[in-house]
Amino acid sequence: MKNYTVRRYASEDFAVWNAFISTANNATFLFHRDFMEYHKDRFEDFSLMVFDEENLVSVIPANRAGVAVYSHQGLTYGGFVFDAKIRLGAVLDIAKNVLQFLNQNGISTFQLKLVPSIYNHYFAEAIEYALFLTEAKLVRRDCLSVIDMTKPFSFTKTRKESIRRGEKNHLEIKEELEFDLFWNEILIPNLDKKHSAKPVHTAAEIIRLQQKFPKNIRHFNVYHQGKIVAGTTIFITDKVAHPQYISGNPQKNELGSLDYLYNHLITDIFKDKNFFDFGPSHEENGKKINEGILFWKETFGAKTTVQDYYQVATENFPLLENVLIK
Repeated sequence: MKNYTVRRYASEDFAVWNAFISTANNATFLFHRDFMEYHKDRFEDFSLMVFDEENLVSVIPANRAGVAVYSHQGLTYGGFVFDAKIRLGAVLDIAKNVLQFLNQNGISTFQLKLVPSIYNHYFAEAIEYALFLTEAKLVRRDCLSVIDMTKPFSFTKTRKESIRRGEKNHLEIKEELEFDLFWNEILIPNLDKKHSAKPVHTAAEIIRLQQKFPKNIRHFNVYHQGKIVAGTTIFITDKVAHPQYISGNPQKNELGSLDYLYNHLITDIFKDKNFFDFGPSHEENGKKINEGILFWKETFGAKTTVQDYYQVATENFPLLENVLIK
């Protein structure tokens, strides 16, 4: 078994960290420090870096809450980030060293929110084998509705009728750099009315993030007779387009606004992506699914893949020793 050096991320590691995630197998722009730190006041950062002598071989975006470390609660996904050339034996050794480091630093549990496989450039499930060996507990599994754009898919008759309704209503789609109109007129009122909630990002935060990541964050509004009626903010990676926010006014079904918009995004703007990830339709921490929202996504041709959440006791690090036998 090989020993690796594990230490916490520090501000002087900014360039090294970002250089690593720019070429890593299972990293996206969400792991860039400029993205992670927009909400640094809300979390106690506990991101880790793993070195083989002087070479950085893995990073883990993470935060601490009490005696637990999470792979990061402010991100949609996270966990161990590796180079595409990493081998299984190295993954097991790195996982062992990380759990041991956490255990020695007073952390009793490590909660991982894994990166969905559609975001990886190559197979990246070695860490799941390590979690199996450490007797990690599967604590949540989200169902993601995803269109595989590399294979044939089709919209249902009902969806096509709604798209034609949008055409008849002469809806206009515009890509925008200004988010305030959608946030204030559509998104915030809808979230407050339906869920008594607020967007994860304020308009000011999403504007700053878009300015830092203009190729990765794009926003589209729909207008009817010059008035905004719907909109969506899309997070974009090399392989995936993912709607981070979707919302329309009370006339969205009558106008066909969201269907008209998503037809444009799926069949035109993002047609060259491998996947269009609508994300989950869950409530109650993943235990229930909103049937209406799920149905809407599936009528575009979306199928189900999953995102897993694990909890592992850090004291179980010895279970990763002597796994490879001769």
